[in-house]
Formats: sequence, structure tokens, C-alpha cells
Amino acid sequence: MTTPTPLNVLFLCTHNSARSILAEATLNHLGRGRFKAFSAGSSPRENQQPHPLALEVLQRAGMATEGLRSKNWDEFGQPDAPHMDLVITVCDNAAGETCPYWPGQPATAHWGYADPSEVKGTAEQQLEAFRETLLAIRRRLEFLVSLPPASVDRLALQNMARELAQR
Repeated sequence: MTTPTPLNVLFLCTHNSARSILAEATLNHLGRGRFKAFSAGSSPRENQQPHPLALEVLQRAGMATEGLRSKNWDEFGQPDAPHMDLVITVCDNAAGETCPYWPGQPATAHWGYADPSEVKGTAEQQLEAFRETLLAIRRRLEFLVSLPPASVDRLALQNMARELAQR
């Protein structure tokens, strides 16, 4: 019996340092080989790295952070890039931007989350903002990974991803 090819999901945000990184790591953790997550940004800053608090909350939640890096979404428009089955914007800025052409016309959805890196306050308040964002992302992704494999075609995937934006 052959193992089915995982569904590739790309999470997009402006800088690819917080929300999209949280989503990538969480789906790779929950996906059980059925999903392979990636993340990118429309305009990561030069030498941009994942936000240290994003990495900290992922590690505290028992999720792998090795290999996570901030990258430009142009990387996924290259001929040798993995084919994406689903592209999800996780910040309002990226949702309003003109996205590049994605080969294969993947399903798309927008899941808006407030930027935890914008929270001002004590170190604990900032960390709590990242924890809350991680939990919100995880709730949606748990629904996504619970879909029966047979029902996950392009249209069903897009409809479910868009419905999850309402949760």
C-alpha cells in the first residue's frame, strides 16, 4: 500500500515572522503526514528571522522549531517549488495584497489573526499574546486535519478552509 502524497499548505503573512510561522509549525505537528506546511511573507525584512516569542511558544507547546525561517513568497512561485494545494493568508495585510500566481491554482482562504508582535506591555503580556494566537491557529488546524482523507478535494478543501475562518 502506498502512502498518499501529503497536501501542501502555504501560510502567508507580511513579514513571515509570527503568525505564518506559528501556523506552519502547528500544521506540521498536527498533520500526521497528511499535510506538509510551509510559510512565507510578501515582504520579509532583510535578514528577517522568526520572532523569538513565536519560537518560544512553539517550543513550550512541544512543537519542533528546527528549520523554521522567514522567507519571501516568491520562493514558492519558482518552477522547482513544491505544488501548493491550499494557500491561507493569516494577516489582513497579506490578504489585501496582490498575491503571485500559484502554479496549479490552489484553493485559497483567509484566516485573520491580530499580530501578536504588535502587543505592547510586559514580557508576560507579550508572551501571552503569542500563546493566544497559537491557540487560535491550532483550533482551526485541528478541524482541518480531522477532515476525512477521501473528502479533501480542491473545492472541499477551499470551502472548509473558508468556513474555518468563521470559527
